[in-house]
Amino acid sequence: MLKLSDISLTFNEDTPDEKNALQSIDLELQKGEFVTVIGSNGAGKSSLMNVISGNLTPDVGDVLIDGKQVVHLPEYKRSSFIGRVFQDPMAGTAPSMTIEENLAIAYARDKKRKLKPGVTKNRKELFKGYLETLNLGLEDRLTAKVGLLSGGERQALSLLMATFTEPKILLLDEHTAALDPARAELITEITADVVKRFELTTLMVTHNMNQALDLGDRLFMMDKGEIIFDIKGKEKQQLTMESLLKEFQRIRGKQFDSDRAVLG
Repeated sequence: MLKLSDISLTFNEDTPDEKNALQSIDLELQKGEFVTVIGSNGAGKSSLMNVISGNLTPDVGDVLIDGKQVVHLPEYKRSSFIGRVFQDPMAGTAPSMTIEENLAIAYARDKKRKLKPGVTKNRKELFKGYLETLNLGLEDRLTAKVGLLSGGERQALSLLMATFTEPKILLLDEHTAALDPARAELITEITADVVKRFELTTLMVTHNMNQALDLGDRLFMMDKGEIIFDIKGKEKQQLTMESLLKEFQRIRGKQFDSDRAVLG
């Protein structure tokens, strides 16, 4: 479903601030695969997500989604088949619009635009059905302004908006990092349920090693713009935080330097 070939990206080339954000990345995700990505600050995780989404164009390399070359396709054109949830709960929704209006915009993402009402009686019933799966009572608040929702409620809504059109690729960019522990746990549970229900091909960046170990069927670790460790299946299930840290030290010859990742 997703294939990256020889992706490299350099910021501020030929200046004192030159930085190799991504270095010869080769990556393949099969349909329905749920991959978690761990790495310290500056490892290249966000750059990788931005290259996949079309927010950044790599210096070299190919990006194929479902067999289609998209490396030069702009972000707004990729949005019809890529869903993305950001770290900031404010980023994925329009606060001055109602819940049903936000859902109507997301619902039309992969459809041809027409001069017709976005919110119809049939769509309201459809939206209620999807909202009920969140178990947050939002199905009874369709006309409430999204700006009045809590951070956790907005992030749950963002997740639903990114997934209910069943995109080819779902990108989760530290989507629980800005929430308190209770809300983060709730969104994590909803994430696991939504990804499984729709069988979405998912790439989730996280700073939290425990979250990376608990979720998904595959994990890879990045450092200095490279994928240095890739594990899946039963081996991934048996992985612990201690063994993951030892693996990083074995590969890099140094200790992993992110307290945030270790402490969650």
